[in-house]
Amino acid sequence: MKLFSAHGYEGTPLSAIAKEVGIKTPSLYAHFESKEKLYFAVYEEVQAEHVRRLEALIESVREEDTGTKLYTILSETCRNYLLDEEKAAFLKRAMLFPPSSLQDELQQRFMEAEKRQTAVYRGIFEAAIEEGSIADRDADDLLAAYYCLLDGSFVQMFYYGPVQFQQRLRSVWSIFWEGITR
Repeated sequence: MKLFSAHGYEGTPLSAIAKEVGIKTPSLYAHFESKEKLYFAVYEEVQAEHVRRLEALIESVREEDTGTKLYTILSETCRNYLLDEEKAAFLKRAMLFPPSSLQDELQQRFMEAEKRQTAVYRGIFEAAIEEGSIADRDADDLLAAYYCLLDGSFVQMFYYGPVQFQQRLRSVWSIFWEGITR
């Protein structure tokens, strides 16, 4: 992941990966049949870890109110990426600047991972509408807004230092929450 994060897919030769892990390039093929397979293995591991963390996070806030659940998911997701800049850089490159030869497959895999997340978020929004803690709005609209908040925050992490980023995160959260509770 380190080299893909720093140099991207096209900028990372297999020889550099082999050198990084202390083996010869031909030995790498004993583990992965191609650079593409290696890249997707890294991508899948990053996505799987994200889903595991999200599931654990959801479990930890299960009894909390809707605002606490959604804000905790947002802030902890950002915190995890701030703590692991390499992983954040890898995902940023993979999603915003995908290798053209892998773009369709990456998009498909991303959409599959997003479906699992969407099911969780939809459940939170639908329960909140039912209990009256947020406005009665279309769940798809709420999901779209929340994803924009998550995705925008992810990009903002690369622009600002941690202190300024946290201030911005609290500000956009406040406006988002006010908007969905009216």
